[in-house]
Amino acid sequence: MRIILLGAPGSGKGTQAENLMRDYGCPQISTGVLLRETIEQGTTVGKTVEEIMARGDLVSDEIVLDLIANSLEDIEDEKGYLLDGYPRNINQARSLNILLNSINRPLQHTILIDVDPEVLVKRLSGRRTCSLTGRTLNIYFSSQDELDACTNSGGELIQRDDDHIESIKKRIEVYKEQTEPMIKFYSEMGILKVIDGEGAIDEVYSRLLSQVN
Repeated sequence: MRIILLGAPGSGKGTQAENLMRDYGCPQISTGVLLRETIEQGTTVGKTVEEIMARGDLVSDEIVLDLIANSLEDIEDEKGYLLDGYPRNINQARSLNILLNSINRPLQHTILIDVDPEVLVKRLSGRRTCSLTGRTLNIYFSSQDELDACTNSGGELIQRDDDHIESIKKRIEVYKEQTEPMIKFYSEMGILKVIDGEGAIDEVYSRLLSQVN
């Protein structure tokens, strides 16, 4: 299975990626992890990446694509791959497609997990972490018993700095601007499938599997 999951912040991509890795042994290629590992290795490329990130700049697509290609060399073809964090825009999608075709590892599936923007805002703005257990809860979707279990034990329900409504709306707008051209691109390739991302996690996963099997 060679696959990319697309979806706005809060759509559940991370959760469904974990399900696929658990059930199919599909190796995840995370560009964030690749960049951190490259820095830790202290190579010439790693030092360059560290300097770029220290300035707050974006690492070039050329470097990221080289890291992806090197990572794929270590993965047996029959295991496939699950790309995480890349591509984020149409130019990256095109460059990635050229790379994957050149090494005979083209994408098989691009799954868009579609969630109504109002639901996305609730999922993210309502997200809280229990200070005692580290468990992620949601003031809109978790049961009152789950919320009370944290606070009655002396814990606090902590909200992330980037989970405030204005920040969330901006992130969703940026995602929409960058992703819509990619949706058209993958649709024209004939590998895009859209699934309803609302409902229970298992229900969404079932919909995903119905598209990739």
